Amino acid sequence: MQFQLTNDFIEQIERLIARNDRNMLRELLSEYHFADIAELLEELTSDEATYLVKLLETELTSEALMELDDDVREKILDRLSPHEIANELEGMDTDDAADIIAELDLDIQQKVIDKIKDEDHAADIVELLKYDEDTAGGLMAKELVSVKETWTIAGCVREMRRQAENVTRVHSIYVTDKEGRLKGRLSLKDLLTAPGKSHISDIYIPKVDYVTVHTESEEVARIMQKYDLEAIPVVDEGGVLVGRITIDDIVDFIKEEAEKDYQMAAGISSDVEADDSLLKLTRARLPWLLIGMFGGLGAASIISGFATIFTKYPNLLLFIPLIQATAGNVGVQSSAIVVQGLANDTLKGNMVRRLLKETVLALINGGSIAFVVLLLSHFIFETSYMESLSLGLALIAVIVLAALIGTFVPILLDKKGIDPAVATGPFITTSNDVFGILTYFLIAKLILGY
Repeated sequence: MQFQLTNDFIEQIERLIARNDRNMLRELLSEYHFADIAELLEELTSDEATYLVKLLETELTSEALMELDDDVREKILDRLSPHEIANELEGMDTDDAADIIAELDLDIQQKVIDKIKDEDHAADIVELLKYDEDTAGGLMAKELVSVKETWTIAGCVREMRRQAENVTRVHSIYVTDKEGRLKGRLSLKDLLTAPGKSHISDIYIPKVDYVTVHTESEEVARIMQKYDLEAIPVVDEGGVLVGRITIDDIVDFIKEEAEKDYQMAAGISSDVEADDSLLKLTRARLPWLLIGMFGGLGAASIISGFATIFTKYPNLLLFIPLIQATAGNVGVQSSAIVVQGLANDTLKGNMVRRLLKETVLALINGGSIAFVVLLLSHFIFETSYMESLSLGLALIAVIVLAALIGTFVPILLDKKGIDPAVATGPFITTSNDVFGILTYFLIAKLILGY
């Protein structure tokens, strides 16, 4: 039966903690999945959650810690001693352990590393810490199964058994030369069916996808998605096999990037959570709100510059919200498609051809919307033919302009090394609002001749 975290269950755990009933807690929680334990820990106070982390088996709590929200995990780690943190790291893969270490204060990091009993495990963690978190080196784990091309099948099987003890999931078996350089991969079927005296060099597959330690995380995700890989080996500058990246790490990365892009598209300039401090939330939100404010003031100044038209054609005022909303919506639609294409590396072809395609699409959409608005404005709002005509032409022009801006801006930002997701937020909406209003009144002035 699927785990259901109910209020009654949480209250039962809280009562057992208050009574310090350690045996009952162990008996009750030891059979649960680590993800269920993580869900429970997030509903308890920091002291109660820390109590359970200290109480339960490390194999369970080390996995649960990695499932926690960053803020919850930080509060628990603050309540653990360096020795207790080191015990948790002993049960983690090196990539997860390195992530935990990186979250600690610098003065605590070395104390924790010194408390790790397995010196090889500690050395691997230290090695991973030197890589940028947004590269393959920062994503990879050291745990893997590798064999030498010169080994016999029988010797290979014995060595694989030894290595597999430290690997949670054996996705692939990698083949290296004597110096550790990646040569290929080994099919488990070929290994099982080959004669025992054969050598690995006779049966391994030389074709293998790989990345270097400096490959950007987004490129790693793209390669694994394109070739449908569950894991990918990582090599250093000399081609030596140094680690592997598994699909669960890439899924976590993609999720984090999606959350970041979503916030950026909503006009939030840094990664924040709902429970963050007022100061942090204000710093993340205020910059884009100020940009929107200045954009609004810009639109207001444009309207004031055309104030004389309203005495003769007051109905033009009625359609300002329509112009702004249409411009903003079209811009966001166009930019969203382009940003998605850039993220998935599916945006191919010539820039001029893409802009031409967006122009044709905008003309079709603009013409359709303008026709409907032209009829409604004349027969329902009783505007003159010339006013309706200026409104319809303005809508077509605004839609074409917004589509071109929404297409061009994210591509330009991407070429300049700026996250194109910026272009799907208030930036694109505000700019299209201003240009839309300006276009509207310029066309009205041209047609109505005031």
